[in-house]
Amino acid sequence: MTTTIANLKDKFKVLKLKNASENISKIISHAVENDFSSEKLIEYILDQEIEGREAARLEKYLKQAAFPEYKPLSEFNLEEQQTLSKKQFNQLKELSWLERGYNIVLLGPTGVGKTSLSIGLGIHAINEGYKVIFAAISDLIYWLKTAEMIRTSKTKLNRVLKCDLLIIDDIMFMAMEKQESNLFFQLINKLYGQTSIIITSNKGPTDWGELLGDQAITAAILDRIIHKCEIINLDGDSYRLTHRETIFGKS
Repeated sequence: MTTTIANLKDKFKVLKLKNASENISKIISHAVENDFSSEKLIEYILDQEIEGREAARLEKYLKQAAFPEYKPLSEFNLEEQQTLSKKQFNQLKELSWLERGYNIVLLGPTGVGKTSLSIGLGIHAINEGYKVIFAAISDLIYWLKTAEMIRTSKTKLNRVLKCDLLIIDDIMFMAMEKQESNLFFQLINKLYGQTSIIITSNKGPTDWGELLGDQAITAAILDRIIHKCEIINLDGDSYRLTHRETIFGKS
């Protein structure tokens, strides 16, 4: 390594241009091979830095999202979901619902693609610059109960509170005690109006009282989730509730 390149690496580090610092030799070689002008070299260095930072951002956000598997929307088989039209699927991909603070509830029995669709939408949102957290309902309740005692739970819960989209998977998986229902309501209340939520469930919202136990808490949670929400049944007709706004409009 020449003294000049070593000095450049140090100066790039001072400027926090990590990608340029780590790849300066390759960058210079590429510039020489392609006979770059001074202006073109500077532009190339900046382009490489921007690409490196974006790649690092995606890697960080995908790791923090904690998806159980990597399944982008391109792997979702829309042909197997007769109740979700291509037009609606494309509207979901546009993410205008996320920008406008809408929630989505995905209903259907095991194996119809609820979780896969939620993961795909989450990955797509991260690619578009949003922060996303994926959590099974059992994990979410555990974090809520142990946030004051376990540092990792507090860290994960803080990420939930700061994310743009929270995906809660399999909400009917476990029944909650009253303390757990209260904690869950407090979380939903904090997220209300500032964070979009995707919920997957094998039962509709009107049956969630079986999980939450307390009808008053159930009503309060539904009020906040369903207010601006699209409920999609992946194994039957679209699920509709009155007194709520939708993102798809009239079919």
